[in-house]
Amino acid sequence: MITADDVRNDDEIRTYIQKADGVLDAIGYTEHGMRHVLLVADTAGRILRELGHPPRRVELATIAGLMHDIGNIVGRAGHEQSGALLAGRILLDRGMPTDEVCDVMSAIGNHEVQPQFLPVMDICAALVLADKADVHHTRVRPSGSLEHDIHDRINGAARESSLVVNPKQRTITLGIKIDAAMGSPMEYFEIFLARMVVSRRAAEILGCQFELFINDAKLS
Repeated sequence: MITADDVRNDDEIRTYIQKADGVLDAIGYTEHGMRHVLLVADTAGRILRELGHPPRRVELATIAGLMHDIGNIVGRAGHEQSGALLAGRILLDRGMPTDEVCDVMSAIGNHEVQPQFLPVMDICAALVLADKADVHHTRVRPSGSLEHDIHDRINGAARESSLVVNPKQRTITLGIKIDAAMGSPMEYFEIFLARMVVSRRAAEILGCQFELFINDAKLS
């Protein structure tokens, strides 16, 4: 059985992650390297674990989190689809059962914001929530433009971010602390509105309500 540790320590997969992040660095896009995928993987697995999902679903969500951005090696546009195809080939080569490979591919292939987005299953919903919750100043490249790029400015302004799962109340809460001198909560809401919409849909797939707090003010 292929485990998250197997994927995490796989040299080929780590190379894909590092090279894909290099592509995004070259075009000035925010960090999507090992720090990001390890955090997303841990968070996606934690969401399902805290909601009482079976251990293997937790493991598959973690694996999807580790591999969700490898498609950036091909290019940013459509990276979710190319990443799903790459992940499928890699996991099949390592002996993962086809039904599990299909689920991981579906999660990766549907993790990005789409106009008619609907998470296709539990591990996809957990991946979406984990991915969109990674808002932090460490994601801004040294070459980033805090003055001219609102995405860099909002990430740069984020001092803290946390995703809290409350199984009893069936809520999933994203809390962000923003330095108002660098970026306002309304700027964040303007840029990330689409992400919050899909996060709400993802939470609903898991039988939960999504909540967003910025500087302790509820915005959803």
